[in-house]
Amino acid sequence: VYVSGVCKLDGVCERETPNIKQSLIASYSTLLAPKVRDACMEITAVSERDSHLIGSHSCKQHTSSCSVDLSTWFYQFRILLQRGFKERKHESFNTLRVFQVITASILAGLMWWHSDYRDIQDRLGLLFFISIFWGVLPSFNAVFAFPQERAIFMKERASGMYTLSSYFMARIIGDLPMELILPTVFLIVTYWMAGLKPDLVAFLLTLAVLLGYVLVSQGLGLALGAVIMDAKQASTIVTVTMLAFVLTGGYYVHKVPACMAWIKYVSTTYYSYKLFVNVQYSQGNKISSLLGCSHHGSYRVSCKFIDQDIARQISPKLSVGILLVMFVGYRLLAYLALRRIKG
Repeated sequence: VYVSGVCKLDGVCERETPNIKQSLIASYSTLLAPKVRDACMEITAVSERDSHLIGSHSCKQHTSSCSVDLSTWFYQFRILLQRGFKERKHESFNTLRVFQVITASILAGLMWWHSDYRDIQDRLGLLFFISIFWGVLPSFNAVFAFPQERAIFMKERASGMYTLSSYFMARIIGDLPMELILPTVFLIVTYWMAGLKPDLVAFLLTLAVLLGYVLVSQGLGLALGAVIMDAKQASTIVTVTMLAFVLTGGYYVHKVPACMAWIKYVSTTYYSYKLFVNVQYSQGNKISSLLGCSHHGSYRVSCKFIDQDIARQISPKLSVGILLVMFVGYRLLAYLALRRIKG
């Protein structure tokens, strides 16, 4: 019944009925609030315990605490690895980068189309081109990795979301499949189009050298980016560094001045180029006999290349060892540089 705009139910005015909102608030305060408060206190206690476990890096009391620390670390590593795959898969395989690599491989294959085994100068030029291309590209791309993530890295580290080691290992391991696919495609196209040594073992050795060289070059970029932590400055430094490595790589200049000679011994390009040459020509005995360069008084250009670029090589084992040291050393330098960044 409506009387003067006020509804009456069973003879009771609406204004006289209890307020439903107030009833709900009173019921919540009496029944649910204590339970919610207890649950929040329990979650806070668990969070504090987990953060303590995350920050702990040593086993001080029992073996069970070690397993908890390791499980926490691997959990962080797995989550960061999954996040890294989702974030960077489109960046690593974007259309422009794939186009860049495929185009370079096809152009190189056409320029050196079925080159002759005896055309030493041309083949050495191809091997050095591969060293240049896959020295500059990975290092230049990697130098932006840590500067671009600096803000979010500092924020997440300050909140104790993960340890530095789990973040760093997830970054390093997550990049491996994405960084090695394009060099593999490049070599498959270029190697067989250019007619390099038609042997499966030689191809696999060349591929192994190339992939290792890509990882070393990437490590150089990561280290410079982590040390400088400024994208523009780091890109300038890595460009100058790779330029110095290329100039002293052993192809353009053989008689390097004494004051500059030390650069080639820290040059990633120098060791990779020597390994590429060794896979194709070994110590040069076969090609030397084929061209008749073993006879004294032979001053042909091809014979000079054999003497300067092929015969006078450092040990392949030594080159591999130095590249392994660089692979570990550059990443260790990047890790130590990241440790100085405070959230």
